[in-house]
Amino acid sequence: MIEILKTTDEKLIELGINEAQSGSWFNLINPTYDEIQKVSLILNLDESFLRNSLDVDERSRIEFEDDCLLIITNIPVMEDEGAYDTLPLGIIFTQRGFITVCSKKNRIISSFNKDTSTSFDTRNKTKFLLDILFRSTKYYLRYLNNIYKKSEEIEEELRKTMKNKALFQLFEVQKSLVYFTTALKDNYMVLQKIMRISQSTKQSSLLKFSEDDIDLLEDVIIENKQALEMVEMHRNILENMMDAFASIISNNLNIVMKFLTSIAIIFAIPTMFSSFWGMNVAVPFAHNEFGFLIVSIISLIAAILAAIFFVKKGMF
Repeated sequence: MIEILKTTDEKLIELGINEAQSGSWFNLINPTYDEIQKVSLILNLDESFLRNSLDVDERSRIEFEDDCLLIITNIPVMEDEGAYDTLPLGIIFTQRGFITVCSKKNRIISSFNKDTSTSFDTRNKTKFLLDILFRSTKYYLRYLNNIYKKSEEIEEELRKTMKNKALFQLFEVQKSLVYFTTALKDNYMVLQKIMRISQSTKQSSLLKFSEDDIDLLEDVIIENKQALEMVEMHRNILENMMDAFASIISNNLNIVMKFLTSIAIIFAIPTMFSSFWGMNVAVPFAHNEFGFLIVSIISLIAAILAAIFFVKKGMF
């Protein structure tokens, strides 16, 4: 899908692919082969810039080539309830336009629309880039808060019952945090490179930073560091929680096995007496009319004594 937009008089208008003007925003979501070719021809852009952004395993980085600048950043996405992942978002600067490329529709790019057109300007490419990066870090923080609430719900459920479903949910949360950690570290490196570009005396012709832009970039870096610190903290908490619950499960299993072993020993005592008195040899009370009752009482007393012994030893 290709969407071409441009800010004019604080309004966002949509253009046809043949009406693209300088300052236009080309938004590509899972584009087809033909769409990639059309955009690359219109903007005189290497197709690899577009294709690299569609690789789900692409790492965050910056690449210059001729009069084009490629910035790939990883953005957070919610796969389903409680499961999160990251996705590469390509941001490409050319002399004629600003391009965003992503393999899936996402909330970050979708938040830049006609309803929010007063908060961004496609003609100011540097500011627009920083707006996207800032929105991305805000979504990281938002999703991390959701993950924290979800982990608390799972912990409460695990306190009541050790079900496999809750453990699998906890594992999914932990996996999401691993994705976030890797993406945020890579994004931090990209932000540092952008900061060095902004502080350079010879700024790129594609990226021109004003004082306000540098302030916004510093805010993005601070938010990214905060998100990274939060995800590391949540990872440590979850790892400790998983270890604690593993110890609890192991301890509960030991208690059950100890209880069952004690029960088996206690019930083995009457069985032992019945085995002895069931032999085809002379045994005490063989000719006593109360012999069965006497043996039963003796075996019961022996079993009770064994039970008292196990209780004192803490086996029950």
